[in-house]
Amino acid sequence: MLEDLTTAASSAMVWPAAYPKGYAVVDVETTGLARDDRIISAAVYRLDARGEVEDHWYTTVNPERDPGPVWIHGLTSEALEGAPLFPDIAEEFAGRLADRVLVAHNAVFDWQMIAREYARAEREAPVRQRLCTIALSKELGLPLPNHKLESLAAHFGVVQQRAHHALDDARVLAEAFRPSLRAAAAGGVRLPLLECRPLTEWADRPAAPRIGQQAGGYGGYRPTSWRPARKRPACPYPNPGRYEEGKSLKQGMRVAFSGDTSVERELLEDRATEAGLHVASSLSRLTSLLVTNDPDSHTSKVVKARQFGTPVVDEAAFGQLLGDVEPASGQ
Repeated sequence: MLEDLTTAASSAMVWPAAYPKGYAVVDVETTGLARDDRIISAAVYRLDARGEVEDHWYTTVNPERDPGPVWIHGLTSEALEGAPLFPDIAEEFAGRLADRVLVAHNAVFDWQMIAREYARAEREAPVRQRLCTIALSKELGLPLPNHKLESLAAHFGVVQQRAHHALDDARVLAEAFRPSLRAAAAGGVRLPLLECRPLTEWADRPAAPRIGQQAGGYGGYRPTSWRPARKRPACPYPNPGRYEEGKSLKQGMRVAFSGDTSVERELLEDRATEAGLHVASSLSRLTSLLVTNDPDSHTSKVVKARQFGTPVVDEAAFGQLLGDVEPASGQ
């Protein structure tokens, strides 16, 4: 009865015209967290413009390697041996994602894993925008003790049945996203949408341990680099100081990054390095600029930027600044 009343209230609500027309709530389980890790299961709940479930889909995927932390996801080598390869499910997966905003909890992780799988298959994922439910809960000011999925679920009274099972995680997230979306619509909240740019770069690498093989290390296999290992070269230019609003970046400036980005972080850092900037892994008083799409977050870099008075710009502004970087003094 309560659900019927809630649905009726939502139907009567004046819905923001700028909101997306459909969503794909996604969860993927993987062999690990590194760049070369693989998807072993995926689930999609398709929702309409107001968050109502249209259908759902689930598949396991043979990663052609050791499945990693079985104690977390429960998918053994034996369970995955007969599963389809990612190229075999790529078309159907794409059909579930097409023309929808990808919604996930810590969406940058799910998106990057999906984008890498499509890049390996020499295809592109048909995703142009993503929405992270962590970012949405922050926009709504939800009183959560932390940003775990179980905390979001508990806030909305959603019962989880099988944690770290892609289908159940996607179901839980879909049920928690619906009231979040309605609350955002009722309050005229801007949805924290980020652009997704499919990867077009990939590299062959030595074969990873196949299913059933063991290679030592965590979870029964030792991760290797998805792209060829390389050490970022030292910046050849001296640090000219802090970035000043309204002016250009200058070669040698120290730039740090924090939080989710539309362009994959490593590619963004590569562009900065190619422009002659010093990419810093931490933030100090010498940092010239912090790039973040979430300046109100409480990450250590954002907190230090506030303490030190370090200039902050978002990713879009940084992209524009990269187009006109001044040469270092004496160049």
